[in-house]
Amino acid sequence: MALRWRVRAKVASLAVPVMVAAGCTANGVPVDGPPDSHPGRATGKGNEATARKELAKLKTGTPGSMTGYTRDQFGPAWKDVDDNGCDTRDDILARDLDKVQKRGTCVVVAGDLHDPYTGKAIIFAKAHAFQVQIDHVFPLGLAWKMGADHWSEDKRTELANDRGNLLAVWSRPNEQKSDKGPAEWQPRKDFQCTYAEKLIAVAHEYDLSVTRADHSELETMLRTC
Repeated sequence: MALRWRVRAKVASLAVPVMVAAGCTANGVPVDGPPDSHPGRATGKGNEATARKELAKLKTGTPGSMTGYTRDQFGPAWKDVDDNGCDTRDDILARDLDKVQKRGTCVVVAGDLHDPYTGKAIIFAKAHAFQVQIDHVFPLGLAWKMGADHWSEDKRTELANDRGNLLAVWSRPNEQKSDKGPAEWQPRKDFQCTYAEKLIAVAHEYDLSVTRADHSELETMLRTC
């Protein structure tokens, strides 16, 4: 299976000055401000017409057990899967942030994030790196329960580093989302179409089942397209 848009990121500690912009505090925590000016900017998998066809083909099933699941089952976080010298985290930050600043070729030390899940504007700085996280649209824990527990480690590593399944997001909604599927957690309405398209594409590509509740919620989200 071809892995599309793969990447990896170098996590190194570097203190940098934290810039302050409208709608943000100096530590990168957003306050109320203008909504995301480009809610559909995230690149990767996703197409409405294709999503509707693929959703109809997805298998539905009952979630299995989390027994045996650890993040390590999906390979190291994060891996340089495309041999560009940069790990997946830094590649996704470089893709999804604006006004990116780097240390050397790879390490993203600053940038502006328009959080796709909430629309908040967040300033990323390496000194407060926890404020911006890399989310798996189809969560790894959910993937484990929906069939990935029987995969090879190579296939699980592929999913974990697949750029079409990754988004740079604000830490708060990412932690709220955790391993929940779309029936239990949804992003803001303006991003639900893109979110559903991407999740469906990943499920279809990796032959992952979805619950009946998630299938129904994905249908609802596609109506916002």
